[in-house]
Amino acid sequence: MRNLLPLISSHPGGRSGLTCRYRCGDACFQEIPNTSDNEYAGDVIAGALSRRSMMRAAAVVTVAAAAGTAALAGPAAPQAEAAAPAGPGRTPNHPDKPSGAGARGLRFAPVAPNRNDKVTIPEGYEQNIVLRWGEPILRGAPAFDPDRQTAKAQAGQFGYNVDFLSLLPLRGERGRQVLVANHEYTDENLMFRGYDPANPTREQVEIAWAAHGLSVVVVQEEHRTGRLGAVGRHPLNRRLTATSEFQVTGPAAGSPLLRTSADPSGRKVLGTLNNCAGGTTPWGTTLHGEENFNQYFANGSSATDKRYGIGSSTTERKWERFDKRFDVAQEPNEPHRHGWVVELDPFDPDSTPRKRTALGRFKHEAAQPRLTSDGRPVVYMGDDERFDYFYKFVSSKRMKKGNSRAAREHNLTLLDEGTLYVAKLTGDSPAAEFDGTGKLPSDGEFDGSGVWIPLATDGVSHVPGMTAEEVYVFTRLAGDKVGATKMDRPEDVEPSPRTGRVYVALTNNTDRGKAGKPGADEANPRNLNKHGQILELAEHWDDPAGDGFAWRLFLVAGDPNDPSTYFAGFPKEKVSPISCPDNVAFDDHGNLWISTDGNQLGSHDGLFGVATQGELRGELKQFLTVPTGAETCGPVIQDRRVLVAVQHPGEVDGATVDKPASSWPDGPGKIVRPSVVAVWRKDGRDIGV
Repeated sequence: MRNLLPLISSHPGGRSGLTCRYRCGDACFQEIPNTSDNEYAGDVIAGALSRRSMMRAAAVVTVAAAAGTAALAGPAAPQAEAAAPAGPGRTPNHPDKPSGAGARGLRFAPVAPNRNDKVTIPEGYEQNIVLRWGEPILRGAPAFDPDRQTAKAQAGQFGYNVDFLSLLPLRGERGRQVLVANHEYTDENLMFRGYDPANPTREQVEIAWAAHGLSVVVVQEEHRTGRLGAVGRHPLNRRLTATSEFQVTGPAAGSPLLRTSADPSGRKVLGTLNNCAGGTTPWGTTLHGEENFNQYFANGSSATDKRYGIGSSTTERKWERFDKRFDVAQEPNEPHRHGWVVELDPFDPDSTPRKRTALGRFKHEAAQPRLTSDGRPVVYMGDDERFDYFYKFVSSKRMKKGNSRAAREHNLTLLDEGTLYVAKLTGDSPAAEFDGTGKLPSDGEFDGSGVWIPLATDGVSHVPGMTAEEVYVFTRLAGDKVGATKMDRPEDVEPSPRTGRVYVALTNNTDRGKAGKPGADEANPRNLNKHGQILELAEHWDDPAGDGFAWRLFLVAGDPNDPSTYFAGFPKEKVSPISCPDNVAFDDHGNLWISTDGNQLGSHDGLFGVATQGELRGELKQFLTVPTGAETCGPVIQDRRVLVAVQHPGEVDGATVDKPASSWPDGPGKIVRPSVVAVWRKDGRDIGV
C-alpha cells in the first residue's frame, strides 16, 4: 500500500490564511455560531423500519420513473435500467480498464495530482480564457489597467473572484449564450499595489464594492471548437454591484426587521454581497446565494448577530468607515437585508433583481431547483457553516410553460409563496459503532432516514415562540428550535435530473470531535474531518414535496489509500484522490461533477467527475487542476464544453501585487487575475465519450 498523501496546510480545508481572511472573515477561527444542543445524524437509533429498505424503495420508484421517461426517448432506456446502484459494501465486479475508459462522459485519462501554476487538463483537450477580472463588458468601460483602477471603470468591467456560473441559450443569435457569474469577494492585497489593510482609501473601497456582485455577459462560441469569448457591449450585458438596487420580496418584505434609516419601507436593498454558488431555474432565471455576508459588518452586539457570525469589532476591509450601513451600531437591521437567495432575470437588463425572503436567511451556498410532478419548484439549499443545516423550499405555485410575457411574469412569483423546511437525519446503526475513524458500520453502509421539518408557510410560523417574519429573518434560530441536524458545512446541494436523487456536498469540519464539540455520527463519520463527504438523498416516492427521505453517504473524500475513504463501493485503487468537495453539477449522462476548495492532499484544487449509476457507480476521475493558490468554482458541464471559474489564483500567505505567488493567467510581470476558463476536446467530440 502506498503511503498516504501529505497534508499541506494547517488552515481548515487547506486554504491559505489570506483566503480565510478575505473570503469568509476567518470563520473557521471564530467561535462556532451554532451553540444549540440539537442532535446529530446517527444519535437516534432507527426503530423497526429498515432505512436501507426505504432507500431501495425510493430507488425502485426513481428507476420506474426514469424508465417511463426513457421509454418516450427510446435509446436511454438501458441506462435507466442501470440506475439502481450496487449498495455500499457490496462492490460489483469491475474489470480492469485503460485509464481513458470508464463511464460514459468520463472517458478521459485522469489528470494526476499536481502543483502546476496553470490549468492542467487531460491529453487531447484544449482550453481558453473566456473572461478575466477587469475586462470591459459595458459600453464606455475602459480597458483594464491595474495601476489606474477606478470605481467607475470597475462598474463596467467583469468583477473579481467568480464562484457560480450559468450558461443559458440565447434565442435568435446563433452560437451565442448568456453567461451569468457571481463575484464572491475581493482580495485587496492582490488587487492594489502597496495596499495598506489598516488604512484603505475610499477609492479602493469603492472599487471593491464595484468588483463584488454579479455579471451578465453574452459569449460567442468559435466555429468548430469549444472556445468562448465575450461579446463586449451587448445589450444584455450587465453589472450588479454592492451599490446596485435590489428588491425584497416574499413574506418578510416590509418587516420592521428589515427597515433602516435609508429604507424605511424594508423593501429596497443596496447591493448583494459574497455571492457564492447558485442555481439555474427551469423558467430561465438564475439564483444567487449570499454566503459570508457577516464579515462585512462591524460592531455587532445582539444574540442574533452572534448566531450569524457578525463580529463585535471592526472588519477586515474597514467598509464601515465609508458607509454607515456597514456599522451595525448605527444600522442594526442592515445585516438582516443580506444572506438571502437573489433571483435575476438575465434576459431583462432593466429588471430589478429580487431577494427572496421565503427561502430563508442564512449563509446560502447554493440554490438549485427541481419541479414536482405537478410543476411546482422545489429549491434545495445548504448553510455553509460548521454544524449548521440544510433546507428546502416547496413552492405553492405551478410553473407556467412558454416564454410569453404572462408566463414570465407569473414565474417570477414562484419563489415568494410556499413552505420552508429544514432537514433532520437519523442513522440506522448503533452510535457506538462510530468512533471517529470513518470505519463502515457493521451493516456495510452509512445510511438512514430523515424528515423535513416545516418552519414557515407564507405568513404562518410552524416554530413555537417565533413569528413567521422571525423565522425567515433568523432562519438559523428556527432550525435550532426544531432540532435540525448539525452537518459538516453543507455547501452545494444538487438534484440529479436523471434520478431525482439529491447530492449534498459537505466540505469539511476540522472541529468535529474536538473537546467540547460534537463527535462523529453516521452522516458525519470522521472526527477532525479534513476532507469532507457527499451525502445522497432520495425523497420518499421520488416526491420532492414530500416530508420524508432516505439517505446514505455516496462518497467519503480523501486519499484512496486511507481506510476511512469510500467511493460508493467502487474499488478505491481505481479512483483519483479528492479532498474538500464544494460545488457540484451534473452532465447529461447523469455523472456528478465536483469542484474542490482547499485540497488537503498535496495537490492543487481541481474538478472531478464521478458516475452515480450502473456498475461503474463511484468511479471518480480528475478532469483538471487549477493554478497556485486557486480554488475551482462554478462548473458548467455541457456536451462539448466544460466551464470553470478559477477563483483567487495566487492567494498564498504573504503574496501581494509586487510579490505574486502565481503568474497565471498572463505570465510573469502581469497582475494575477481571477478568470473563467473553457475546456473542450481537440477533435470536437463530446466531453468524455
